[in-house]
Parts: sequence; structure tokens; C-alpha cells
Amino acid sequence: MKADPVKLEIFKSLYSSVAEEMGLSLRRSAFSPNIKERRDYSCAVFNRQGTLIAQGDHMPVHLGSMPMSVRAALETVKLGPGDIVVLNDPYAGGTHLPDVTMVAAVHGGQGLGAGGRSRKRNQSPIPNPHPLFYVANRAHHADIGGATPGSMGRADEIYQEGLRIPPVRLMIGGKVNDDVMRLISANVRIPDEREGDLTAQLGAIATGQQRLLEIVERYGFKEADLYASHLINYTGEMMRRVIRDLSDGVYEAEDFLDDDGYSDEPVRIAVRVGIRGDRAHVDFQGSAPQVRGPINAVEAITVSAVYYVFRCLIASNVPASWGIMQPIKVTAPSGSVVNARPPAPVAGGNVETSQRIVDTVLRALSKAGAPVPAASQGTMNNLTIGGTDRRTGKQFAYYETVAGGMGARPELDGIDGIHTHMTNSLNTPAEALEYAYPMRVRRYQIRPGSGGEGRFRGGDGVVREIELLTDARVTILSDRRTTRPYGLNGGEPGSPGRTLLISPNTERVLTSKDSTQASAGDRIRIETPGGGGWGHAKLQGEN
Repeated sequence: MKADPVKLEIFKSLYSSVAEEMGLSLRRSAFSPNIKERRDYSCAVFNRQGTLIAQGDHMPVHLGSMPMSVRAALETVKLGPGDIVVLNDPYAGGTHLPDVTMVAAVHGGQGLGAGGRSRKRNQSPIPNPHPLFYVANRAHHADIGGATPGSMGRADEIYQEGLRIPPVRLMIGGKVNDDVMRLISANVRIPDEREGDLTAQLGAIATGQQRLLEIVERYGFKEADLYASHLINYTGEMMRRVIRDLSDGVYEAEDFLDDDGYSDEPVRIAVRVGIRGDRAHVDFQGSAPQVRGPINAVEAITVSAVYYVFRCLIASNVPASWGIMQPIKVTAPSGSVVNARPPAPVAGGNVETSQRIVDTVLRALSKAGAPVPAASQGTMNNLTIGGTDRRTGKQFAYYETVAGGMGARPELDGIDGIHTHMTNSLNTPAEALEYAYPMRVRRYQIRPGSGGEGRFRGGDGVVREIELLTDARVTILSDRRTTRPYGLNGGEPGSPGRTLLISPNTERVLTSKDSTQASAGDRIRIETPGGGGWGHAKLQGEN
């Protein structure tokens, strides 16, 4: 059946607004600054087959992986009314262990008569035992156990990175499964905060369920379900139009991660993007085998990165549905750094390797005529600090990613001090950080001159310096400390980043993936990379 364009626009807004409101509910009720201040979460709506309809404009790294978590949940657990599944297993559609996902079905209930029939319209009934929709959310928890506070340290197997949760029911028949909640609380450093954030996620699920039932009550399930399919197909058609505008051919690119934290050897990401008509094949053959350190990416991360890049090519506002991937095939060799197998550690695959995959795919697409920017900073500069707060005698775990320079664009300079590509979060405000943790923000400024030169200049990175008020374990998981963000069309690369541990009598440069014990009074300074420039710099006197 052909879609009515007015109704299509209405349902696009309706489903997107459900995902966005879920996010607002989660943020406002969360306990940790990482969720309520930095907004490190995503929420999404799925149809009754478990296909993504819409996802809030939250974290791009979750775009392609959330559907895989939903699939894993549905394959493992039969979701009845009032059931909610929790999981974080990277090898079951997750990203890395701190990202905890919840999945629930939406069954006929308030506003629906017998068999799921709308009371307002005479629509075909849907039997109550069958879900009408699914909703899911994912939030990055500041600690999920493991060897180091913040669960983002150097590791050579996933068991060192924290508690690994397969799909299990956290809520059964509308009641919290206390056994599972106690098990999670016993394996993390700040159990009260974890329970508070998990409860916020449960609340966001309830918000999504209620709003979807209201849509069904107003329009009837038949129409709501039909237009969910129309939205997915519409997004797929918009993606095909964009691919048709690219030049047919095969375009290759490569880029490198600095190291894996154990060896100094660069880690290669290679891609071949084949464009033929309205279809694309993104092939990562030639990428490095999975490595010892924690920069391995699971397949869900690689798919998310490809999804994000191709969605950015669509100029119009389309819902973040699975339709974007309809005309795109992704090949990620099993056992490689872009599709690791257990028990490989993966904490950095989500935050660092994902960024390099984006850089590499964009570089390949630039050769196909896509109007893409030069490389942005290419790292999330993950900083975790944990210890015992002298003020309370309780443990704390602080986690943050730090902004950097955006790559210059074909007609514009890059943006200074911004979170780019696979991270869409914010830096924790100094006031919130100092209130929640035994730390002070000493410097927070743009890093002048760090962006690459060119006809259009790359954005500058930032300098963020934090003083410890107590002894603590400091961990940095970063990249672009030796490799530099590339320029395009003759533009210069951006400056690499740097992390320093500054003590009263010494100053030490930390490696890109490092963990060290620091003392009260020490300062950690992160100087983030700048973005690459675009085009040859203008000659003196040139207009």
C-alpha cells in the first residue's frame, strides 16, 4: 500500500518523539553525572519483528548495535507483559561492558480492548500475547566492575573489564528481579549509583511503552504498524538515492590506531567501499587481526560506524531506522580487530576503534565524490579516575570523554572543542564534576593552533586539566597520540593529542593507553587533537 506523505510525516515525528522522550526521562532521573550531565545514553523504538523504527539523536555508536542487542534478547528470552531484559555482553549485540542495555515488549494494555483493538477505531485485532512493539535503551555506567575503576582500563581479556551480563530478566511480570539486581550490585564499585541508574532505565522503558500504546489507541495498531514499515522503507529509499549520486567504483582507504596498549605496533584499519548503482558494499578485509589489548571492536560496533557514516550523507531529516542499512552490505572478517571473537577485550573498540573506522570509511567515500570532512580528532580521550573520597569515605568512579577538533569541511572550517562522530556527549560541567567527585577543574580552554591548516582550517582541540583532592587510580584510553588526523584535498593534518600527569616536582607524559596511581595534589592534563584541514592553504595575496 502506498504511503500517504502527510501521515508518513506525522508518524515519523511520533516515533522519533517517543525515543526522544524516553531519553529525557532517563536523563532526568539518572544518578550519575555521566548520564544526567554528559547524556551518554540512547533510546530506540522497534516494530513487532524487532526492526528499528526510530532512535533518538543520542549516541551514534549505538545506532547499529542496539538492533543486535534486541535480536539477542528476543532469541534468548520470551518477553511477556511486564518483563524487561538487561544485558551488556559485547558478543550479544553490545558494545562494551559499561554500556548496559534494557529491552522490553509493548503489549496491548491501557487504551486497548480485547485482542489489542483500539477503542476509538475499528481496526483489525492483534492477539494480546503477541507484542505490538519493542522499546530499548542503553546507558554507559561509570563503573561495571573489573580490574580498574571506571571499567575502561588496559586489559588482555574481557573478564578483566567488568561484569558481563547475558540477556536476563531484570523485571518479571512488572516486579524487579531482586536476585539479578543484587548480583549486579555486588560486582560494581558504587552499587547505590548503579541501582539508581538502572532504575532510571526502567523508568524510561515505561515511558516508551506508554507513549506507544497512546499512538495505538489514537490510530489503531494496523495503521501504526503499517506506517512503521513505511518509515523503514522510506529511509531505505532515501539512502539508495544518496548512493546513486556517488560514482560507481571501488574505493580503498586505510588508517591506523596508535597501538593496542601492549605493543608499539600501529593497528591497521583497511576498507574497500564498492559502489554499484544504488547499493554499497563496505569490506574490511585487510584490517589487522584482533589484538591483545582492549581496542578490539565487535561486529556491532563496525556496523554502527558504517551506519553512522552513510546516514550523515543524507541531507534531509530522516528517522534513524534500519532502512538505512537496507542497501548496504558490511563485511567484517571474523577474528579481526573489526569483528573480534571472545574472550578478546573490547572496552576501547567502542570508543577508539569506532572512531578510526569512521575516519577510514569517510576517507574512502571522499574518493567517490562524497562531500565529507577531513578527519576529526579521531579519539574520545577516555579518562577514568577512581578511589576513595576523603569527604565521605566511600568509593567513587569518574568517567568522561573529552572533546577535540572537528575536521574542516569542503566549504567551512572545522569546529573547535566539540564531540565528533561516534560520540555525541558533552563534557561534565566543572560545577557538577567538583560537586560529585574529589577533584577540581584547573583549566578548560581551546588548544590554539592544533587544527590543521588548509583553505578551510581544522577545528582546534581543548586543554582540560583536573586536580585530584585524594589519592586515586588514573586511567587514560585514547588514540591519535602518534598518528595524526588527516587532511583532505591538500589540507594539513591536525596536531596529535597528549596526556600528562603533573606532580609537584615532576611532569610525565602518559602513553595513549595507560593506568597509574596518582596522589592528592597531582593534576591530569589532556590536550586533545585538532581536526585536519581541507584544501590547499591560500597563497599570500590570493582572493
